[in-house]
Amino acid sequence: MMGFNNIIGHEEIIGHLKNAIESGKISHSYIFTGEPGSGKKLLAGTFAATLQCEAGGTEPCQKCDSCKKAMGKNHPDIIMVSHEKPGTITIDEIRDQVINDIDIRPYYSPYKIYIIADADLMTPQAQNALLKTIEEPPEYAVILLLTNNIGGLLPTIQSRCVRLDLKVVDDGLVKKYLMEHLHVPDYQAEIDASFAQGSIGRAKEAATSQEFAEMTQNALRILKYANTMEVYELSDAIKSLSEDKQNINDYLDIFQFWFRDVLMFKATQEIDNLVFKQEINFIREQAKQRSYENLENILDSIQKTKVRLKANVNFDLAFELLFLTIREK
Repeated sequence: MMGFNNIIGHEEIIGHLKNAIESGKISHSYIFTGEPGSGKKLLAGTFAATLQCEAGGTEPCQKCDSCKKAMGKNHPDIIMVSHEKPGTITIDEIRDQVINDIDIRPYYSPYKIYIIADADLMTPQAQNALLKTIEEPPEYAVILLLTNNIGGLLPTIQSRCVRLDLKVVDDGLVKKYLMEHLHVPDYQAEIDASFAQGSIGRAKEAATSQEFAEMTQNALRILKYANTMEVYELSDAIKSLSEDKQNINDYLDIFQFWFRDVLMFKATQEIDNLVFKQEINFIREQAKQRSYENLENILDSIQKTKVRLKANVNFDLAFELLFLTIREK
């Protein structure tokens, strides 16, 4: 576990939480909302550990008994609410783990903290049952709801919690983090950071996954030679993609970054802001050969492909249409 000092980005939220700790004005319920991998669990966990820390500062000391228990995920007064079924949190689970438990005083800490990840999965009945507790909590209780779909929470719950919106982290910060902490080489960190779209969790995953590195190489092989590929080569490329369907959105993201780079270079002739700087020769070549209109059409077509796949349009057909657009000059 780390302190607030080690968290990348989210300065405003950290400032808000530290002020609350310092002034002793802790709310009984918070909603942390943001994209998957944006750091909700890390922020909520750090906040919980700091509230329980025996040193009483605005960072967890990481040395006291309470911090050690929080780090080991076995703190009796920090309760992670769990659920059996993957897509739903039932009223019984909320009753057993929160409502019937919250009146028992903390074992040895100032607070009793409940962390409900994927809070939007609570059924309306479960949310309504929790609402009563949120409205009249014991003075030592703090409930932290984490969600990447704020619309899944009832308006009555939303209106009674302090809402903290996690913004995406700047690409530059993500890149710096990957290079310093995970020793990812410069050009790879650039790709991973762009791909992560401001999510440190997603960036870490990309940086440490052999699969992602192979996927990037595979996508680049197609992109660099898409101009000159024969139709049969393109259909082979489609086949290789269709064998990797679960990662198809990641492929499309990489396609998007590539053609954005080509468009950006065509417009500015500058290398600094490119994701695929190390492929500048291919990018320069494609920028020369393609018109602005063609590049806009391709980016539009990539977006449409994502929509088509969501709507379960035939996979090969969706990609043939995309590759036809890519092959037009």
